[in-house]
Amino acid sequence: MPATLYLVATPIGNLEDITLRALRILREEVSLIACEDTRRTQKLLEHYGIKKPLISYHEHNERSRAAEILKSLHDGKSIALLSDAGTPLVSDPGYRVATAAIEAGFPVVPLPGASALLAALAASGLPVDEFRFVGFLPSKAGARRRALQEMANDPLTIVAYESPHRVLDTLSDMTEIFGERPIVAAREITKIHEEFLRGTAASIREKLAQRPSVKGEFTLVIGRSEQKTQIDDPAAEVLRLQREEGLSRMDAIKAVAKRMSLPKREVYRLSAEPGNNPPDKRRG
Repeated sequence: MPATLYLVATPIGNLEDITLRALRILREEVSLIACEDTRRTQKLLEHYGIKKPLISYHEHNERSRAAEILKSLHDGKSIALLSDAGTPLVSDPGYRVATAAIEAGFPVVPLPGASALLAALAASGLPVDEFRFVGFLPSKAGARRRALQEMANDPLTIVAYESPHRVLDTLSDMTEIFGERPIVAAREITKIHEEFLRGTAASIREKLAQRPSVKGEFTLVIGRSEQKTQIDDPAAEVLRLQREEGLSRMDAIKAVAKRMSLPKREVYRLSAEPGNNPPDKRRG
């Protein structure tokens, strides 16, 4: 197999949450491991008796390290890219080197595994059939509030990361913007003090504010908005989407149903009533 860049998911807390395939690749297939914090990765490798040279790869040296990693690939060396915890590139550095390797024609192979995003979503008890992941929210208050405002009427479940230093401020903003929308705040996932706080932004903030300190990275799962988009005539909107945006009838029905938070069958019924179907352009 040619020199390969492996994107290796690592535990987000519990060291047992790593795949057998990942351990084999790290032991046998790679010559070098690129990681965010060499000290943290070294602890993981020592736990499994793996000895490999490490280089740091993080947001501050990403450009120069990407060039070094690409050179090593050209020299025939396979490399593993690890984040401190979870899946590389997901709210972590790695995009630059993965893109460069792809453009240079090297295989880029993902080794799936632990993910705070998916773990929190699965255990949240909120709808998971459709969701929007926004990564870390902006650190500055104004930018964060603008980002949350854009999500206010989102019909999807939303997942965001937040630091323990900002989570109280973020929950205050969410209280004002999201109101009673259900929220789950997951912290220390897979660790000894794993915790899922469920309620509204206000109730969760109140619980956290009573503690001497707030610790652990947070994954916030925000329930869907129940606010319906105002469409006075669903059948007319279906026709408009067909005529102006070129959607098929069923795709237009799905779009209107989603925007109005109505069952598709109800929009289908309304659009199927006499006079609500567009003329067949193939006729006369």
